[in-house]
Amino acid sequence: MFVSIVAFLGVIIGLIIAHELGHFVTAKISRVAVDEVGLGFPPRLLSVKRGETRYSLNAIPLGGFVKMVGEEDPKVPGSLAGKSTGSRLLVLGSGSMMNFLLPLLLLSVAFMVPRDVTVGQVLVAEVAPVSPAFQARIEPGDRLLEINGDLIRHVGDLQRDVQLNLGREVTLLVKHEDDTIEEVRVIPRWRPPEGQGRIGVIVRTISPTTVREYYPFWQAIPMGVAECIEVFTLFKNGIISMIIGTERAIVAGPVAIAQLTGEVAKAGFSPLLEFAAFLSINLAIINLLPLPALDGGRIVFLFLERVRRGKRVPPKIEGLIHMIGFAMLIAFLLAITYQDIIRIINGESLIP
Repeated sequence: MFVSIVAFLGVIIGLIIAHELGHFVTAKISRVAVDEVGLGFPPRLLSVKRGETRYSLNAIPLGGFVKMVGEEDPKVPGSLAGKSTGSRLLVLGSGSMMNFLLPLLLLSVAFMVPRDVTVGQVLVAEVAPVSPAFQARIEPGDRLLEINGDLIRHVGDLQRDVQLNLGREVTLLVKHEDDTIEEVRVIPRWRPPEGQGRIGVIVRTISPTTVREYYPFWQAIPMGVAECIEVFTLFKNGIISMIIGTERAIVAGPVAIAQLTGEVAKAGFSPLLEFAAFLSINLAIINLLPLPALDGGRIVFLFLERVRRGKRVPPKIEGLIHMIGFAMLIAFLLAITYQDIIRIINGESLIP
């Protein structure tokens, strides 16, 4: 429990700081007055004022905020609403942009940190009939050596590359039991029959050994960039799979994320950085959803203004909409938290 709480707070605070720093810096660049920058939500625990801005630490560590002058009212001097549409879009979108960029740093550092990796030979145990693997004449006992030119060192490598290439042809280098090596092509399926998997094989790693890996920064940085692109692809494919119903949608609140963070932290610092990168992307996307009180909801009002040729929604109405949206968001968060607590009490797992 202690490990879970510490790891969760470390990760979530880092993501929040990155997000709010984006808003704060672009607000200052745009000459928008900032009343307060807060870590967590009120009640306020302590604060200090520097210049026009108060910096506060608050009791509920589930978010943060940058309170800018006149967020809805353009008549207030130095207000956000008084700036051009481009400046307001920059300020409102910069928080999510920081959360999109942060994984580049996190994943690059993850490759520099020494970590233990289990490697071995990936053996085909079963092949489903009339599956892509069956049609490619892959048989039980075959060993999978490469996928799209990349070495397959363990089952995770195969699963990851398959998930990255759903609906697209991939090339597998296969070593048969008679020691002949053949290059075959398969297309991972978006909608595989139940129990068959994307290409129709059950595999396992044989002769596993543990190696310790890390890379110098000049290799880790490009690897981190490539990894970040792959994470975005996996995220996109995961969302599509949930939409078409081939994967279960999982909604997790702070309690579940804290529990999962603790489990990842036990695997080491490098996996924790990778998990933080994934959470950062989630946070960026969630904040861009067109919902009141979120950055995306505020951006919607910018587009409405453009569509209405500069005519704004009255400040009081916009403020009321965001206030109601924030209340609904908190209620939703509490409901998810209750669900997470009940799940933990019942001994159920977050991941099916």
